[in-house]
Amino acid sequence: MLRRHAWWLAPLFGAAVAGGVVAAVSLGGGSSSPPKTSPSALRPAAAALAFQGAIRAVVHKLSPSVVQIQSSQGLGSGVVFDSDGDVVTNNHVVAAGGPLTVTAGAHTYKASLVGRFAPDDIAVVRVSGAHLTPATFADSSALQVGDLAIAIGNPLGLRSSVTDGIVSAFRQGVSEGNGVALPLVIQTSAAINPGNSGGALADLEGRVIGIPTLAATDPELGGSAPGIGFAIPSNLVKDLATQIIRNGHVVNSHRAYLGVEIGDTNGLGVLVQSVTRGGPAAKAGLEAGDVIRSLNGKATPTVDDLTSVGSELKPGTTVSLAVVTQHGKHKTLHVTLGTFPGG
Repeated sequence: MLRRHAWWLAPLFGAAVAGGVVAAVSLGGGSSSPPKTSPSALRPAAAALAFQGAIRAVVHKLSPSVVQIQSSQGLGSGVVFDSDGDVVTNNHVVAAGGPLTVTAGAHTYKASLVGRFAPDDIAVVRVSGAHLTPATFADSSALQVGDLAIAIGNPLGLRSSVTDGIVSAFRQGVSEGNGVALPLVIQTSAAINPGNSGGALADLEGRVIGIPTLAATDPELGGSAPGIGFAIPSNLVKDLATQIIRNGHVVNSHRAYLGVEIGDTNGLGVLVQSVTRGGPAAKAGLEAGDVIRSLNGKATPTVDDLTSVGSELKPGTTVSLAVVTQHGKHKTLHVTLGTFPGG
């Protein structure tokens, strides 16, 4: 959770009905005649024209690979992953279930769910009998802050919308809420809005560098924070989508595993509701009824805090847990984390 004093993150899933479009109107006074400018002063620089051409080339190349997905909950976006009709998107786009449809260009197709992995908010749906255009995915590990980024998706149901910005930062342990935390995300200034979820964040070569997933909102202002959006890096998307397509589920999550079921306690820590027999927590002596107050020295007043801290850790790491037992005793446990079972 990021704060302005308090920025909140919201999944970018759109309502089934597109939002209104507001036209900008000039309210300035003075003469209605435009100022006179010589033609030479209006001639764009060669570099500006080249950049404009590069943006157009990306849109031309990638737009056919970015589709609209409709579920029983509303509208989102997806990116064609391969020539077999597999489309990668966010799990929260399809989590509501029900009939799924994919719209590509002028055609709408029925789609089926191949599989999903909620902890990293990734899902794959499949369209049969359609000739969809797969996107090219870049190596997101080569990205640097300042790289150009272009977002293509269906915000508010406005299909094939395009915005641009830069890679603003890389963030770890970003919480979506509901116990879901992303280990690493790309922060971008490219405008992304509800309905962009599952679409494409691309580089100037028209390659997908990430899947837009979250936007920052400010509860004090009651709306989104312009220029602060987050995308799941393409390397993670490729890895998990490939596993889902091959196996129907994720086999190797690369995520640390504690082996507990947990719940909130109104900000007083994370309640251990049950402990998996033989799991890392059980081996360390954690018991049902214990309350986890911190992980590796970082306070965990809520489930979202615990999952956010835990998402940054790797399997095999030994961590400390500050715990209060159901009898009020304080203790510190040392746990060697396992690997989260993707299935």
